[in-house]
Amino acid sequence: MRRDWLSSTWEANWRSFQYFNLYRLILTALFFLAIVTPGDWVIRPLGLPTQGLMFPVAFYGVLVVAGLLLSIHWQQHFNTQLSMQVLVDVLVSGLLLHRAGGVVSGLGVLMLVSLAAASLVGRGRLVLFYAAQGTLALLTAQVALILNNEADFSSLFHAGLISAAFFATAILARLLGQRLMANEELAKRRGVALENQIRISQRVVERMQDGVLIVARGGRVVRNNPMAAQMLGAGGDGMVRLPMAVDAGLAAWRTGSGPASIEFSLPQAGEWRARFESTDSSDGEALIFFEDLGHVRAQAQQLKLAALGRLTASIAHEIRNPLASIAHAGELLREECRDELQLRLLRIVGDNVARLDRIVRDVLDLGRQRQATPECLPLGEFCRAFLEEFSASERLPTVRIGFGDASDLRLYFDPSQLHQVLWNLLVNAVRYASDRPGAVQLAILPGNLPGRVELHLRDDGPGVSPADREKIFEPFFTRHHQGTGLGLFIARELCAANGATLDLLPGEGGAHFIIAGRGGPCRQPETNVAGDLP
Repeated sequence: MRRDWLSSTWEANWRSFQYFNLYRLILTALFFLAIVTPGDWVIRPLGLPTQGLMFPVAFYGVLVVAGLLLSIHWQQHFNTQLSMQVLVDVLVSGLLLHRAGGVVSGLGVLMLVSLAAASLVGRGRLVLFYAAQGTLALLTAQVALILNNEADFSSLFHAGLISAAFFATAILARLLGQRLMANEELAKRRGVALENQIRISQRVVERMQDGVLIVARGGRVVRNNPMAAQMLGAGGDGMVRLPMAVDAGLAAWRTGSGPASIEFSLPQAGEWRARFESTDSSDGEALIFFEDLGHVRAQAQQLKLAALGRLTASIAHEIRNPLASIAHAGELLREECRDELQLRLLRIVGDNVARLDRIVRDVLDLGRQRQATPECLPLGEFCRAFLEEFSASERLPTVRIGFGDASDLRLYFDPSQLHQVLWNLLVNAVRYASDRPGAVQLAILPGNLPGRVELHLRDDGPGVSPADREKIFEPFFTRHHQGTGLGLFIARELCAANGATLDLLPGEGGAHFIIAGRGGPCRQPETNVAGDLP
């Protein structure tokens, strides 16, 4: 673990090493300028001779340039390169100290700075090795001066203090370097974690089914996900712009005078809900979430149907079986009863039992997933037979339902399911229509699109109010005291299972329903080898 941590911070050490070599190069250039400056007013205060320094400084400069280039273009064997550069500095500094008269010249500070810089970028016990090199060079130069009677013996105490400073500086610089490396590694890891989090959050927002916008204070859209661009549409510059209703709602919400969500409509896109949330950012940006209300209603309906499906199993046993017992008991009482009042009461019981049985049957049909098996039906023949059966069952005069026949049109539909769809629609139409002849009209017409056939069902009743148009196909919605609210919903579901649609056309003066499905010429069963519908 320790080795992995050090290897992850190695790139930063190479860069620091390059800065160290750059400092040495600048120091060499300053020495060179001091040598070539007229008057020797810089070199003489340091105790250095005015002659014979050009070649050593130039040679040192060549070594520094070579070390800098090597650290840039050959980043291998870091410890070896650093140790060689420190050794060069120690040797050159020791020679300059000897030429300048020892520690009294003050050139030991140069060696101190080099050791501190090397300890910042070095590792482990090597920094103590660098301090030991500097101490050895300093003491050697000072002892040589004492033996040559160029310095007194007491100067060794001064040299010892500087040597102790070498070790103290090396240790402190190393501790500081470790702290800097640890902070750099922590910052690097946090940066990587932050970048990964940003990518994950961006992918989540892109995959959201709701539109998401980030809006600045002035109402300008700063960022949006693809779903928002698909919902609202992008302008010529590729930017998404807020609808006027949303812009006004956002401004009211910012001032605290409006709600946190509004509902609005878009042309040819249905109804939507915009929900505002604060980001608490320094720029005051706001988040806007767009939800398709149609999708929300569909989800709510699916949840309702799922709950209803779990309820139907218990309904079959808890309600239908007692109803059968009540009906059977009523038939037995009718056989024994001769009083007119009791017969009338028994008829009331029978009628209500039949009504409850119809409700249970509708609920069971709603929860039952029946597979459609479409067939090619000649609509004219099918509708005539159906109307005869319906009129006889409901005891209606045949003239009350008008029928427009186009006998050459055919429809692909499951016969039993089309029978149930038409039955549900006609029950509603007859319930609300008048008693005059032709009050209910059933017509077969070619569709507006090629290959489509339409069944139109009209009545002269009061029609459907605008407020109820979006609700009549929802389960359990009814305005009639004897209705279950499931007939139209089941009819639409059966149409969808057969690849058809059931819609209510807008208008006044009665309800107008359209069943639109796939039509066309029917093939003979033996020619349909694959068994698929054409």
